[in-house]
Amino acid sequence: MAMDKHYDPARIEEKWYAWWEAHGLFHDDAHRGGEPYAVVIPPPNVTGILHMGHALNNVIQDILVRWRRMQGRNVVWMPGTDHAGIATQNVVEKALRKEGRSRRDLGREAFIERVWAWREQYGGTIVRQLRRLGASCDWSRERFTMDEGLSAAVVEVFCRLYDEGLIYRGNYIVNWCPRCQTALADEESEHQETRGHLWHIRYPIAGGGFVTVATTRPETMLGDTAVAVNPRDTRYTGLTGGTVTLPLLNRPLRVVADDYVDPAFGTGVVKITPAHDPNDFLVAQRHQLEAINVMEDDGTMNAAAGPYAGLDRFECRKRVLADLEAQGLLEKVEDHTHAVGHCYRCDTVVEPRLSKQWFVRMRPLAAPAIEAVRSGRVQFVPARWEKVYLDWMENIRDWCISRQIWWGHRIPVYTCGRCQHTWAARQAPELCPACQAATAADITQDEDVLDTWFSSWLWPFSTFGWPAGNPDLKFYYPTHDLVTASEIIFFWVARMIMAGEKFMGAAPFRRVHIHGTVRDDQGRKMSKSLGNSLDPIEIIERYSADALRFSLMMITATGQDVQVNLEKFEIGRNFGTKLWNAARFMQLHMEQASGNDWRAAAGDTAIFDPTLLTDDDRHLLERCDAAVSAVTGHLDRLRFQDGALAIYDFVWSSYCDWYLEYAKLDLAGGDGPRRLHLLRLMSHVFSKCLRLLHPYMPFLTEELWHAMGYCDEMDSIMRAPWPRNFAPAERDAWGIAPDVTEYVEAKHELIGAGRALRAEYGIAPGKPLRFVVQARDLETARRLTRDRVSLHALLRAETIEIGTGGEPPRGMPGSLGKLGAIYLSLAGVVDIPAEVRRIAGEVEKSRQFLKGVETKLANQAFVAKARAEVVAQQQARRDELLATIERLEKLARTLLAVE
Repeated sequence: MAMDKHYDPARIEEKWYAWWEAHGLFHDDAHRGGEPYAVVIPPPNVTGILHMGHALNNVIQDILVRWRRMQGRNVVWMPGTDHAGIATQNVVEKALRKEGRSRRDLGREAFIERVWAWREQYGGTIVRQLRRLGASCDWSRERFTMDEGLSAAVVEVFCRLYDEGLIYRGNYIVNWCPRCQTALADEESEHQETRGHLWHIRYPIAGGGFVTVATTRPETMLGDTAVAVNPRDTRYTGLTGGTVTLPLLNRPLRVVADDYVDPAFGTGVVKITPAHDPNDFLVAQRHQLEAINVMEDDGTMNAAAGPYAGLDRFECRKRVLADLEAQGLLEKVEDHTHAVGHCYRCDTVVEPRLSKQWFVRMRPLAAPAIEAVRSGRVQFVPARWEKVYLDWMENIRDWCISRQIWWGHRIPVYTCGRCQHTWAARQAPELCPACQAATAADITQDEDVLDTWFSSWLWPFSTFGWPAGNPDLKFYYPTHDLVTASEIIFFWVARMIMAGEKFMGAAPFRRVHIHGTVRDDQGRKMSKSLGNSLDPIEIIERYSADALRFSLMMITATGQDVQVNLEKFEIGRNFGTKLWNAARFMQLHMEQASGNDWRAAAGDTAIFDPTLLTDDDRHLLERCDAAVSAVTGHLDRLRFQDGALAIYDFVWSSYCDWYLEYAKLDLAGGDGPRRLHLLRLMSHVFSKCLRLLHPYMPFLTEELWHAMGYCDEMDSIMRAPWPRNFAPAERDAWGIAPDVTEYVEAKHELIGAGRALRAEYGIAPGKPLRFVVQARDLETARRLTRDRVSLHALLRAETIEIGTGGEPPRGMPGSLGKLGAIYLSLAGVVDIPAEVRRIAGEVEKSRQFLKGVETKLANQAFVAKARAEVVAQQQARRDELLATIERLEKLARTLLAVE
C-alpha cells in the first residue's frame, strides 16, 4: 500500500475505527473459549463529555485490552453509561427553567419521559468521543444503568437485602443538599476548608447569670433543645439538671451531662441541636430530647424558626447575629477555618438535617470485602491505596440510599392503604400480601429513588446479565483489572467488592489500578472556573488520537498525578512522524525488492543467514529482544509509562537513529544477498515495533501494518500475535552474545564522541573531517577496522586512522571511551585566529553575566528575602556560567596548541 509523504491522522483514524467495528474486532464471547480477560469500564455519566481524566482512564484500559487480545486471550471490555440521577435531573430541570416551567409543572411521568428524550438526543456524546480516542470496547454489549436488565438487577438486590433486614428506613441526620433537594451519602458531601467564624453566644441561666456556647452555624440555634456539659466538669455540677433560656425564642432548654462534651474545648458547654447535627442527634437519643427541624427542603427557615420563618438560611444567620448583638448576647466573634461539606454535584453547602431515609446496613457486607483485600484476592496498584481502602471499610457507616428526586430507580417498597403493611416487591403488586383485600389502586409505591451508586455497585455482574444465568457471566466473572481514580474508591470500588462477595460469592476483579489526576502545568486541578481545562477532542484534532494517547503515557508515572500542557502532546506527534518516515524509507527499498513476501519476515519465526549477520545486526536483534521483555513486563505490572519509554527509546534511538543510518550503505549497494537480508531483518524488527506499539498507538500501527504488507487485506494488527522473545537456540545460532552488544554500544559511544567534537568546534555536519582512533587493544582495533566503512559514514569522515596506544596527537582535541580514544584534526578545518577571538568574546560575555549573578548572591538582603527556589535558580546559573567559561577556555587552549 503506497504511503503518502505526510501522515494524515484524521483520515486514517476515521477509516480504521469504522473498519474495526464493521469487522467485529472488538467482540468476543464465551463460546470461543480460551483464557478470558474482562474489563468493565467505569461508566461515565450520561451527561458527560470527554475530559482529560476520562482520556487517561480509558487509554490505560484500551492499552490493557489490546495487549491481551494480541496475547490470544478471550477479551471483553464492557462499555456503558451511568444514568447519573442528580446530575441528569439537574440538566433537564435547567432546560425546563429556560421554558419557564418546573418538573412539578410536568408531573413525575411526563418529567421522566422528558429525561429519556434528553438521553436519546444527547446521551451518546461521550460514547462517540470514546470512539475518537480509539477505545476498543465491545459496543455490541453497551449497557445503561437504567436499561431493562440492569434495572431488574437493582430491584432484585434491593428485595434480597430488604428481606434479610439489611435495608431499613429511619430518621437520621443526613447530608441534605438544598439546591438538589435530596439526601446525599456521606461520600457525596465533599469537605472543603472554609474560612468562617466562631460565634460565642450567651444563654441566660434560670435564676441569673449565663453560659457561653460557640457555634459556626448560629441559624441552627433556633432548633436547640438542650445544652450539654461533661459529667466530670466540676464547674457545672450545680447546673446539670437545670435549665437555660434559648436566646431570641425564649424556649427553656435542659442542661444535660454527657461524655460527648470535651471540657477542655471552649467553655466546656455545647448547644444541642438534634435535628441539625449528627453528634447532637446521638446525644438527644441518650437523653430523650426533642428534635426540632427548623428548615425546609430548599434551605429556607420553616415555622419552627419563629420570626425568622421564610428567610434563606444564610440571611437568617445575619438576622440572628444582629438580634443577638442588639440584646447583648453575642459575646465575641473569632476567625475560624473548618471543613464544610459541599454537594458533589452542584457545590452547594450541605445542610446536616434530620430526615426519614432508606439505609443499607454496611458492616455485614464489609467483612467479606475486607478479607478479599487482606488475603490478596484483590490487589491495589499502587499498594498504598490498600490502607486507604481498609481504613474506610473498618470504620464504615450505613449507606443512605434514598434520594428525593424523580430520575432513577424508584425504590420498590409498597404500602397498603387499608392495612398499612409495607413490603418490597420485584414487580408492582396487584394485591396486598398481608390483608389480600387491597387492590393495586389501594397500594402506593415509595416516592424516592435509589442513589445512583446503587446500580453502579452491581456493574461487574449486572452488565453480564445477572440475575439470570448465562455462559458469558460464568466465563468472564470475576473480571481482571479495574482502572479507576482514587476519588471513587469509596463511592464505587469498595461497594463493588461488597456486592460481588454478597451476590456472586467472589470479588468482581483481581486488581484495582488507581491512576492519578490530570492537572495543568502549575499542578492545579483542571476546572471551568480556572479556565485551565484541555479538551481531549481538540488535542486529537490538533495532534491525533495516537499522539494524545502516547504522550499521556510517556508523562504519567504509575499512580502519580500528571501535569500537562499542549506542548507535551508534541511528544506523541513527533514520535508518530518518526515512525512514519522510517516506514516510508523501508517501503521505498522494499518496492525495489519486489516479489518478496514480507509477511513471513514480520512473523515471530524469523530465519536469518548467520553468515550475513554483522555485529550491528546482532546488536539490533538483542536490543529488540530486550524491548519485547521490557514492554511485556511493564504492561504486566501496570507500568505504562515505563513501557512507553522502552518502546520509544528502542524505536527512536536503536532502530531509527542508529540502525537505519548504518543500513543505508548496504541498502544502496545493489540487489545482493546482503541487501535482501537487511530488508528481511528490518521488517522483522519493525513488525515487532509496530506490535509492541499497537496498544499505545492503534491507528498509526494499523495503517503501517497494512502499508508494509505485513498482512492480508482483511487481517488486522489487533489480531497479530504479541511479540515473543528469541529462544536460546535462536540466539546461539545468530551469535547474539553480551560481548557483541557491549562492543556495538561502545562503538556508538565512540561515534557520539566524534560527533560531539565536531559540534563543539562549530563545524558543519556535512563537512568531511579527519579522525584518529587509538583503540584500547589489538582486537578492538581489528573490529573497528572491519567496521571502517560504516564508521566513515556515521562520522562523515574523510579519513579515519585506526591504531593502538601511543601518545595523543598534538593539537587534536579528543575524547576517551570504552573502546579507546577518538581525536579530531582541526588543521585546515577551522579558522583558528578567528575562532579564538570568537571564543574570547563568549568568555567575556559569560564573565559579565557571572558578575551580575555573583553580585546578587553576595547581597544578603536578596538571599534573605527571595524565595528559596529563586535563590537556587541563581546558584544553578552561577554554576552553569562557571562550567561554560571553563569549557570555552579549554577550547581556546586546544586551538592555540594547533597553531
